[in-house]
Amino acid sequence: MPQSDVFGKAYHNATKHSYLSVQVEPNYVDASTQPSAFKVYPKFYRRVKLNLNNPIHSFIWLTSAVTFEKVYNSDSYKLRVNPSAGALYPTEIYVQIRGMSEIVDGIYHLEVENNCLTLIYELIDDGLESYIIPGKSINGFIFLVSSVYYRSSWKYKQRSLRYCLLDSGHHLGAVAASAYLHERNIQLIFDFDKLTLNTDLGFENKEFITGCAISGELQEKQVRKLRLKVPFVCGTDYFEANQFIEDSYQATAVQPSRQQKLKQPKFNFEQDKFYQTIWNRRSIRCFRKELISQEHYLYVLQLLQQPIPTKQYEEIELYSVVHRVEGMISGLYKGVNLIKTGNFCEQTGYLCVNQALARDCAVVFFFVSEYTSYQTAMQLAGFLGQRIYLVSNYIGIQCSGIGAFYDDETQQFLQTTKDVLYAMAIGI
Repeated sequence: MPQSDVFGKAYHNATKHSYLSVQVEPNYVDASTQPSAFKVYPKFYRRVKLNLNNPIHSFIWLTSAVTFEKVYNSDSYKLRVNPSAGALYPTEIYVQIRGMSEIVDGIYHLEVENNCLTLIYELIDDGLESYIIPGKSINGFIFLVSSVYYRSSWKYKQRSLRYCLLDSGHHLGAVAASAYLHERNIQLIFDFDKLTLNTDLGFENKEFITGCAISGELQEKQVRKLRLKVPFVCGTDYFEANQFIEDSYQATAVQPSRQQKLKQPKFNFEQDKFYQTIWNRRSIRCFRKELISQEHYLYVLQLLQQPIPTKQYEEIELYSVVHRVEGMISGLYKGVNLIKTGNFCEQTGYLCVNQALARDCAVVFFFVSEYTSYQTAMQLAGFLGQRIYLVSNYIGIQCSGIGAFYDDETQQFLQTTKDVLYAMAIGI
């Protein structure tokens, strides 16, 4: 095993589910104690209200917008363009804007609940580039995705770092979707000085940077690090530290990713329809056990093969358990190759911690990887998960992410020794 992989593998192994572990430690929480899901800076900070008729504002807004509000047991839940495990939304977005005439050069926090940008740091000759793309400056945007981990560990405890990373990948996928609609290319960056940046952004281990996306014009120019530390603001109304999560994040934050040539994906979505897909995307809560067409299934597979716009990557292998696809043999597939035939509805339902979603859907996808960077691999799995959400909803079928499964038994079923990172169910 490569030395760089030790900590990621150790964390993944330490947080595996099994039938016994789920029975011994059932995941019960008191909903009345849920921490707040929105970070807000003090009222005296300067704010820019997002005007959706302004293309720059619209681009930023659609990366994180609240798209639906529902009330359950008198509690209000604000659902967003980016899905999140348990609708806990641990991720936050910060965006550095440089070279836009109508906006002050600075680092802004995207205040999702109120549709505004909060200026938390004004730039002079400094900026985020020195942490992320040393020796270069960008006229445009640097999006930072962070995780306020207690929003997730409140419910998911030690396993919550998995969900934070998957949710970060989903959020980066939402940035990519907005970029497509606004005809902007982006580049995802995972290998950079996250630990120093966390300190300079004043996160105090209560929040941590996970991933980054840049969009704009790169220039050869030295930019110095932030001349001042950003004052600390907690992302929850109360906080309970988890040293295991904090140590695991820090250990995996320095693992280098594999390298590849940067390629942009090529999609051909109808703009208005894709916008409505982003706006109306939801996680399905139950399937009707109906067939989907082979054409739709293959369309999802095809678009999953489109490049991910990053130089830093981990290979994510895709397994499909086909339950209900017209004209296809039910069974386990790796890519398009049939590995074994059979009706595995009950088995996949069991493997996904007895969730009916995995039993009643048309197809369950499993992402597996033998990674060098755990953080990169998990975020790429989430990024691909966001792509499945949007592609499936675009063609009129439903989708739900599944982060809970019996790890070792799922590996055995898939006939792989690689770690299982995520599952996605699609169907009607």
